Amino acid sequence: MNADRRGLSLGGVLIYLALTALSLLFLAPLVMMLVGSLKPDARVLLEAGSVAAFVPHQASLQNYADVLARTDFLRFLFNSVFITAGIVAGGLLVNSLAAYAFARLQWRGRNLLFMLVLALMILPFEAIAVPLFYQVAILGLRDTYSAQILPFVADAFSIFLFYSFFIGLPRELEEAARLDGASVLRTFFSIILPNSKPVFATAAILSFLTSWGSYLWPLMVTIGPDVRPLPVAIASFYTLPPLQWGDILAFGVMMVGPVLLVFLMFQRWFVRGVAASAVKG
Repeated sequence: MNADRRGLSLGGVLIYLALTALSLLFLAPLVMMLVGSLKPDARVLLEAGSVAAFVPHQASLQNYADVLARTDFLRFLFNSVFITAGIVAGGLLVNSLAAYAFARLQWRGRNLLFMLVLALMILPFEAIAVPLFYQVAILGLRDTYSAQILPFVADAFSIFLFYSFFIGLPRELEEAARLDGASVLRTFFSIILPNSKPVFATAAILSFLTSWGSYLWPLMVTIGPDVRPLPVAIASFYTLPPLQWGDILAFGVMMVGPVLLVFLMFQRWFVRGVAASAVKG
């Protein structure tokens, strides 16, 4: 028995070492980007590909000041925040209500429509990008916030995520509310929503990550810098002479920072929501 315990302990140690090494591998580009953003531009290329790339020699915030001076970063940041907030907020409302209708309400064609929603999960965005672009152009919505928000409010995966969670909630609470005279919407907002915080946090984080890093669609529908989000802005900044790698890395840090902050703030809810949806689904 002691030998088995020693074997299990050794196996556990090896697993943790492997996971630690894998974590360091994934964190290395982020650390390199952060350290590089603090270095003079000449040292960024000079020390790239060596251990010195992870050491902040001659660290300063000059690259960040250069980004703010060379480009309208705050405008691009506002655009990304506004677009992402619209997609996340609208998506939480629309997708949760749709999922509740699929999970709890009885109506003709429900199963067929739900199967169509599930089928949309395997359809890549690139397959509908061009037809969607023509629709936006016909409606005159190019170079607007609406063109970047409205097509992504309804999301098949978010509906499935909410559905998987709602289907596992006990019906007794809803039945008690109905007996007290509560309507369907009142039941949803007063009973279902307070008991579904983990799945709402999970859907919000996934939607936030997808929207914040979206590049192809904003590139297609934006013309000028007025409604340009950060991913398109950094691609344009990369082509702006002179080519300063320290400035580019500083731009990247300021773009990635909000993503890491949101995930760290809501990671507990995110893990709980994914685990609950997996078990109940």
